[in-house]
Amino acid sequence: MASSGHLVIFDCDGVLVDSEPVSVRVLVNALRRKGVDMDEAEAYRRFLGRSLATVTKTMSEEFGIEADEAFLDDMRHDLYREFRAELKPVTGISEALDALDVPRCVASSSQPERIRLSLSVTGLLDRLEPHIFSASMVAKGKPAPDLFLHAAETMGVAPAHCIVIEDSPAGIEAAKRAGMTVFAFTGASHACVPGYRERIESLSPHVVFDAMADLLHLVQKHMEGGNKSMPQQA
Repeated sequence: MASSGHLVIFDCDGVLVDSEPVSVRVLVNALRRKGVDMDEAEAYRRFLGRSLATVTKTMSEEFGIEADEAFLDDMRHDLYREFRAELKPVTGISEALDALDVPRCVASSSQPERIRLSLSVTGLLDRLEPHIFSASMVAKGKPAPDLFLHAAETMGVAPAHCIVIEDSPAGIEAAKRAGMTVFAFTGASHACVPGYRERIESLSPHVVFDAMADLLHLVQKHMEGGNKSMPQQA
């Protein structure tokens, strides 16, 4: 597919790598050690797609837990160990990236170290470097539009010509606030969480799709101007 001044912006967790079940399990266990008994469904609802800064702020304001460096270090250690042992790419993403002849980048709520680890252990890093943007680079993470706008500006593409591939309500909201087209991907493991699909569809993304094999066609259709209504089911 030939590029025509567009940019495809990929979220990382739940879009490129199937990481959310691992991340939520580690977070729930960390909270339990601090005396907060939260099930995984609630953790998804509260924290899916959010930056570490937002997570720690919520822990402090709602649960009175101060996430000191020791707590964060322990959680990172557990998470990275689990990632190295079991993290997998989203099914079909390698083939989609290889076929997508359009400028692309990553814009993730995760820290740069975590993004690169995730992409490295899943064999995706070489397909996406050096265009990797983290919420740590902007003042406000998703659902604020700052990260997507920063990525677009750095890549030299107008927001109206950007297509964001997102899996979280926070990310969809951020992309829409940035004035970008948003394709909601609902094919990762956490899509089975109760209420997840309903929350995604309630935000009216331009497209909802659940197979990365469809991405090339969807991007082509949008670039050719055939994606006028929303939302669509792929």
